[in-house]
Amino acid sequence: MRKSFSEKIIRYCKVVVYLHLIKPLIHSKAAPEYKARGVAIGLAWSMTPLVGIQMALVVFTWGLAKKLKWGFSLPLALAWTWITNVVTLVPIYYIFYVCGQILRGHWHNISGYQSLGRLIDHVFLSDASWLVQFKEFLKLFVQDWGISMFIGCIPFIIGGYIAGYKLTLKFEQMRHNKKLKKATQMQATTKGE
Repeated sequence: MRKSFSEKIIRYCKVVVYLHLIKPLIHSKAAPEYKARGVAIGLAWSMTPLVGIQMALVVFTWGLAKKLKWGFSLPLALAWTWITNVVTLVPIYYIFYVCGQILRGHWHNISGYQSLGRLIDHVFLSDASWLVQFKEFLKLFVQDWGISMFIGCIPFIIGGYIAGYKLTLKFEQMRHNKKLKKATQMQATTKGE
């Protein structure tokens, strides 16, 4: 049976999520809280309209946290910034924009999704040099779209951090319980022989 295009995309996304987000979490030997902070920091930075410099900001945060004796898993934090990427950029930026407009009380002035898509395509997908793209990016954020996006991303930063931390700890606890159950079953099997 031949799979549809959407089924292939969903399968591809599941593989990418597993390989780049879940597998590093599983294979890390760090303490659960250390991993959870890494995922939380990565998710928090991914929930900002700063695609392109999020990884650099994670490294800066890691260096600062290290000086403050508050560590987190740098590889996990870097991996989880990829929640926002070229594929997810336009929908996530639009959500930030709409949330920002609502928080600013500008219910009457919420532009359409297509206009943001065209604006972002113009800035990020042009053949212009990195410097020109960066100048266009700054111009975008000086305008109304950027102000609303930065305000609108704040609940997502906080929610991303909290959800990342709590869900990672829950995931680690489930893995620990599963290993414990398996070890107990093996001991019972060994004693029964």
